[in-house]
Amino acid sequence: MKDILEEIMAHKRHEVEAAKQMQPLRTLADILDEQCRQEQLRPTLSLNRALVNSSSGIISEFKRKSPSKGWISPNADPAIIAPAYEQGGATALSVLTDAKYFGGSSEDLRTARSKVSLPILRKDFICDEYQLYEARLWGADAILLIASALERNTCIALARKAKELQLEVLLELHHERELEYLNDAVDVVGINNRNLGTFHTDTEHSFLLAEQLPREIVRISESGISDAATARELRQKGFQGFLIGELFMRTENPGESLKHFLQQMHE
Repeated sequence: MKDILEEIMAHKRHEVEAAKQMQPLRTLADILDEQCRQEQLRPTLSLNRALVNSSSGIISEFKRKSPSKGWISPNADPAIIAPAYEQGGATALSVLTDAKYFGGSSEDLRTARSKVSLPILRKDFICDEYQLYEARLWGADAILLIASALERNTCIALARKAKELQLEVLLELHHERELEYLNDAVDVVGINNRNLGTFHTDTEHSFLLAEQLPREIVRISESGISDAATARELRQKGFQGFLIGELFMRTENPGESLKHFLQQMHE
């Protein structure tokens, strides 16, 4: 099986170039500068601090579909689910903005931002600084950088540019060899338990890779967390957070599902 990540990134690069033709990077930068001058730009919220100060660390994700599972909740409305997540006890939100593979949009992020006071992660396949300007203008507080999808120097440059734009950086790792991607602009490290070639998930991966991270790094576990007992065990091993989407999004009321999950975590 061809690594789905390669396919997604190829499409994403084409998508970004098309967006630049419609609205050049200089235009986005000028809009951002003008909002700063007019004091219209919302200060960002810290994902790092939210995780450190939380007793659960759940980053609840809004997504309609995924390449591995297909459609999960095609008619999901962020205007309903985002505040339900906040009321249910989420520490932060993750919003998919990729359209082709995850059914997301910029409007999903904008809508979620207007409904909650939690930090919001723009979950997408970042490959160009253009996407960082988009994220800031849409209301994101943090962005995702996937080590497996980027050259090391590119990843570091994007992380530092994100910091210039007052965005925090979640660096996603899959392999031990990607530890060299760590840099001073990274705020949170996410260990993804999914093999991107096979889609198989194994939370044991989080335990093994986390042992090699510097102690002071705020870390979260991503993918394959299907029960509160696993989250509780990961938390006991030093994880400050967990990115969970499908488990909640497959239910009729994601906010209530989150609330129940948290109750089980603290039993």
